[in-house]
Amino acid sequence: MKLILTHEVTGLGEPGEIVEVKDGYGRNYLIPRGFAIRWTRGGEKEVASIRRARKVREIKNLDQANEVKAQLTGLKVKLATRAGESGRLFGSVTVADVASAIKAAGGPDLDKRRVELGAPIKTLGTHRVTVRLHPEVSAALDLDVVSA
Repeated sequence: MKLILTHEVTGLGEPGEIVEVKDGYGRNYLIPRGFAIRWTRGGEKEVASIRRARKVREIKNLDQANEVKAQLTGLKVKLATRAGESGRLFGSVTVADVASAIKAAGGPDLDKRRVELGAPIKTLGTHRVTVRLHPEVSAALDLDVVSA
């Protein structure tokens, strides 16, 4: 099955790329979640608009990725959220919460799709978060989850 990626999919490709995947993977995972659309000749025009939109937020090269990594490594990120008395959160911390906490702490404005959580964050304390900046550069930072 030929698809056009609308979002970055780890191990598959970048937005705007045309990829060939197995039918079930495309039909049951990529298309329903909005990560891809079916390839058509008219879809080629959509590819151009996707690339233009992504280019605005995109980290251009390796030097810029290393520069953003340097900003992130010295950053103290604190996220206040509601929690019970035992330290367990009501819900969990999402990647959008982490991206907004990084911006609020004085860091760069990151796309939430670049933030990777190893496991769902459901407790108070310090948690390790990885930010993929470039295929060759990723930054790890500590996220301090505190009760609001």
